[in-house]
Amino acid sequence: MSASVTGVVGMLALFALLALRVPVAFSMFVIGFLGIWALNGLNAATSLLASEAFTLASSPELVVIPLFILMGNVASQTGMSRQLFDAAYAVIGSIRGGLASATVIGCGGFAALSGSSVASALTMGKVALSEMDRFKYDDRLSTGVVAAGGTLGILIPPSTGFVIYAILTEQSIGRLFLAGVLPGLLLLSMFVLVVTVLCMIRPELGPAGPKTALSEKLRAVSRAGPIVLVIFITIGGMYGGFFSPVEAAAVGAGAVILIGLVTRTMTLPMLWAASKDSVVTTATVMLILIAAHMINPFLALSHMTDLVAQAFVALDLGPMGSLLLILGIYIVLGCFLEGFAMLVLTLPIFFPIVLEMGIDPIWFGVLVVLSLEMGLISPPVGLNVFIVKSVAPGVSLGRIFVGVIPFWLMMLVTLAILVAFPQISLFLPNTMFN
Repeated sequence: MSASVTGVVGMLALFALLALRVPVAFSMFVIGFLGIWALNGLNAATSLLASEAFTLASSPELVVIPLFILMGNVASQTGMSRQLFDAAYAVIGSIRGGLASATVIGCGGFAALSGSSVASALTMGKVALSEMDRFKYDDRLSTGVVAAGGTLGILIPPSTGFVIYAILTEQSIGRLFLAGVLPGLLLLSMFVLVVTVLCMIRPELGPAGPKTALSEKLRAVSRAGPIVLVIFITIGGMYGGFFSPVEAAAVGAGAVILIGLVTRTMTLPMLWAASKDSVVTTATVMLILIAAHMINPFLALSHMTDLVAQAFVALDLGPMGSLLLILGIYIVLGCFLEGFAMLVLTLPIFFPIVLEMGIDPIWFGVLVVLSLEMGLISPPVGLNVFIVKSVAPGVSLGRIFVGVIPFWLMMLVTLAILVAFPQISLFLPNTMFN
């Protein structure tokens, strides 16, 4: 059997395992190990397994993952995410759809702490869904806005998606974090615009909330002040060159723990629970990354990357046409595959093509991560939709998927804007490093 045929058979077997809901990391371990064994011998497969696992697990850059995850978990345990939501609600909750818009803003704020879309959707769902239900919001809008707002966690830094992209493509984590700031804010604004327009057209979808006095607004904003300050310190510190991403993660995690201790909102059991969740999540991410470093050599040995590159050359689409085709593939794959699995499976194939065509790798990273976001609310997988379903068991999956449609379309519009105007993504990283 030729190397190319072995590669095709291996990829088909991998997709079959994923379709059978075999864990992503285990599927890639098995196919990568067996593929290298078939092409290069058992000794090569076993030595690669040992060396890659150690090399990756001992990489100092990856310390950013557990620290930022810990920062988000502590913020969730101590109720800081609730403070972000309360501040936004106090300011804009009295307008039609204000509670839904406040949910989007709260999701954006929590995304800047956790870096996780699932955590953002789960946390804000627990905080906001009961409030929107109390004020008789249409359940399609309330659940849709939480599911879509939660996706901001993978775009607004610190994003675990950017960290994995950086590791797989050997790009700067700091540049990627900064590249996600303006697109993240743009997408957040687009979501708020969707809520506003929907509630203008159909006021019954999102009734106005009670008016709050100026003093109450100021109190709510002041309570959220410390956590907003942490966000500005971590992101602003990276932009100003004061912190590396790892140092920013350490400062952020330490700051939220200190705030929790000073305000007496955090107990030792809470810290233990946040730490345990952080370890479990970090272990999951690390296993996926190590498995990716098993599947990548197999793809190289089987010449799969060369075959795809030749296919793109034969299509003669040019850089922009090729970019649009790649993004289209990501959007389609997002309907069936989990985001991290898409990254580790496709980047070894697509990234060399992107570099060959002169496409900026940082800009491409933002576009890819936004495409992954769309997959989080795309049927039939739509991970965030199932997360929201677990928080709102009385709402059918069908109604939640209907609720996310306007937000999915706005994500597509945002993706088109970012493709047309690369400067939106590249402005902050270029000004930081130049």
